[in-house]
Amino acid sequence: MSLAPEEAARANFYALLANLLYQPPDARLMAALAESPALEAEDRRLSQAWAELCGAAGHAQPDAVRDEFETAFVGTGRAPITLYAGAYSARYTNEIPLAELRDELRRLGFARRAQVGEPEDHVSALLELMRHLIAEGSGLEEQKRVFERWIQPIAGPLCTAIEASEHTRFYKHVARFANSFLALEQYAFEML
Repeated sequence: MSLAPEEAARANFYALLANLLYQPPDARLMAALAESPALEAEDRRLSQAWAELCGAAGHAQPDAVRDEFETAFVGTGRAPITLYAGAYSARYTNEIPLAELRDELRRLGFARRAQVGEPEDHVSALLELMRHLIAEGSGLEEQKRVFERWIQPIAGPLCTAIEASEHTRFYKHVARFANSFLALEQYAFEML
């Protein structure tokens, strides 16, 4: 299936954010970001956040970013910043949204792989779900429903936690880009 350029760009941004929030970027990804062209977007905040992320990638050392990721998102004991959607859900206890998400994933035709240890509500899995829906040509109404239920409620609090953390430096730029991109997605879905 061939995607329109704007849909391919959306899918790629979701994939990039899913990757960055699942594991620290390696030297190759950092170099690719640093060499990325400017983003031609009507939304100046998104273009600026992209430029800052790419600039930060050009100045950061992969080992330092790996240490930052481990300190901020893994930690010893409880991580300073959690990457699980259940932690940002004020409506439920942690188990109810996870059960609801598992039902949603089954409905969409996804099954849990036995070798995967992460719960399904890891933010990278949710971002990857959106990438998949876009790449597979799911309708905008389906994308909107998944976005509004699973991504939009956690995007702001998660990005705020990353930006406010004393443990982040490179990831502050990731959070600003994610926040700008996901705010644009929310605006576009509201226009449907």
